[in-house]
Amino acid sequence: MMKRSEKKEPLPLPTESELEILNALWSSGPATVREVHEALSGKGTGYTTVLKQMQVMVEKGLLSRSERFRSHVYEVAAPREETQQQLAGSLLERAFGGSAKNLVLGALSAQKVSAKELKEIRKVLDEFAKGAK
Repeated sequence: MMKRSEKKEPLPLPTESELEILNALWSSGPATVREVHEALSGKGTGYTTVLKQMQVMVEKGLLSRSERFRSHVYEVAAPREETQQQLAGSLLERAFGGSAKNLVLGALSAQKVSAKELKEIRKVLDEFAKGAK
């Protein structure tokens, strides 16, 4: 099987419902459709809908599927951070005209940010500033 790092093209951006499935798998690790369906139980999504979405996600390269213990086990094809960076980059271009400043300001003004998060953001910004010199 080819590793993600060997692929040349980035994975397609996940849809909102695909992102919910990815989040469930990032939280739990490899899982069956039934386990993912149970994790999404508050969403009101039927088992067959989750199954079909996960099959499509395998075709798109977002998930991989293996057969263990006579059940299909699904796992994400890319780490959470890689997918988040891809989504942020897409959003940056589509909604903020490539302006990282406007993206950050929009994110910070969209909801209340804790003092702890602000401290962590400052630390990351300081690290980026040191690297830019």
